[in-house]
Amino acid sequence: MNTTFTRFLPVAVLGFGVLLISGMREQYVVPPILPMVSIPATMNGLVGKNMVIAEEERRVAGMSDYMLREYSRDSTPLFSVYVGYYDRQVQGKTIHSPKNCLPGAGWEVMTAEQIPNPGLTGGVGTTNRVLLANKGVRALVYYWYQGRGRIEANEYTVKWNLLRDAATQGRTEEALVRIVVPLASSSRSPSAADQQAAYAAADSIAQSVAKELLPAVTKVLPSLQPGS
Repeated sequence: MNTTFTRFLPVAVLGFGVLLISGMREQYVVPPILPMVSIPATMNGLVGKNMVIAEEERRVAGMSDYMLREYSRDSTPLFSVYVGYYDRQVQGKTIHSPKNCLPGAGWEVMTAEQIPNPGLTGGVGTTNRVLLANKGVRALVYYWYQGRGRIEANEYTVKWNLLRDAATQGRTEEALVRIVVPLASSSRSPSAADQQAAYAAADSIAQSVAKELLPAVTKVLPSLQPGS
């Protein structure tokens, strides 16, 4: 199957489905329990700095609330955390998959896989783990979709759940949760061993952050029961 078609198929399905359900029943606006910025700023032993997304970027992304923080040590960025919340999703206002946005920003996907979410100790949920490269710079990205009682990485499953919940409950609220860890490099031409070590170090950071971030996001998301 054509890779371009495969890449944009989930977006097409979502767009058609959201258009369909928008005409079937009204979608409730479901605000979070607390603003996204109320998520604790301390992650992995560091205090994050709140960043502001430009108004135009926010308009295009369509989120109703967000939190974006950068975490540094001695002025060196170590990782960033983003939580974008949508109080409802309708045509023109839906979560944009990083799988489609990142290549458009110049990032090349080197590897991509789905793994158990490190923030879960017994529940069911997955996260995307993606290695990116852009002009010699590499970054490890963890991201997942969280809302309406689910934690999911697979975008087809996310779209299906969205359409079903919209049609049966009139609820489409959801958050995109993302962790980005730049891979440190001691030289411009790192050896295979150096690259492997840098990947392992970045993965360890992402795992630790995910363990703290997932339950923190859960606390600010709305209840499954409308009105509670």
